[in-house]
Amino acid sequence: MDLGIAGRTALVFGAGGGLGGAIAAALAQEGVRVALADIDAAALSETEGRLRDRGAETYCVQWDLADVAGAADRIAQVRSELGEVDILVNNTGGPPPSPVAGQPADTWESHFRSMVLAVIGVTDLVLPGMTQRGWGRVITSTSSGVIAPIPNLGLSNTLRSALVGWSKTLASEVGGAGVTSNIVLPGRIATDRIRFLDEKRAEREGLELEEVVRQSTSSIPLGRYGEPREYGDVVAFLASERASYLTGSVFRIDGGYINAV
Repeated sequence: MDLGIAGRTALVFGAGGGLGGAIAAALAQEGVRVALADIDAAALSETEGRLRDRGAETYCVQWDLADVAGAADRIAQVRSELGEVDILVNNTGGPPPSPVAGQPADTWESHFRSMVLAVIGVTDLVLPGMTQRGWGRVITSTSSGVIAPIPNLGLSNTLRSALVGWSKTLASEVGGAGVTSNIVLPGRIATDRIRFLDEKRAEREGLELEEVVRQSTSSIPLGRYGEPREYGDVVAFLASERASYLTGSVFRIDGGYINAV
């Protein structure tokens, strides 16, 4: 299937990680020019190397999303190198495991700034160009915790839920201009983040890591963790011309893991 996005420009956050890197690869495979953004310069370089080996046109931007004030300058760099952003993939890192109660105010403020305010601010910077051109895709990756809160991920469950309400509202505001806004959320995708969470659970509950993985996969109807490539493929479709009538929705990429309708 031709997704109809060859020659478009995408900005993908978290591109040095498992999910972001897979999303960038899926878009590049469709002929999209991809701006790779991440706070980790070494991880960015690895992703860029893999994509360029496949003939992709890329540009790397080391980007700390907590630096909200610096976003405009970085967007300007992307425009200068690859053109106006047509596809924005908001994919932020997750906060550390924690209960929801008793967190200091400055902890909430810090993570709200990097996980919520930064996403809103960057989106606002690229939206005018999208609406003027009559075409755009805003895709925001959150967590299965926005549907079924995950124990000991209190910060993530709360802050990522704010992005769901924001994305739905945005969809109603920009749909008439040809811009879609959707949420994607991973279940148990085999990334370093999931391994870290599994290790923390094993440590917390006094279990072997293999037992934690066994318990997790036993609750997934497909019986396994997802591959990052499978996540990236869904995002690429939502970014495509073929997905022009999909907006204001939440898409679960979870192998049936989330135990809620």
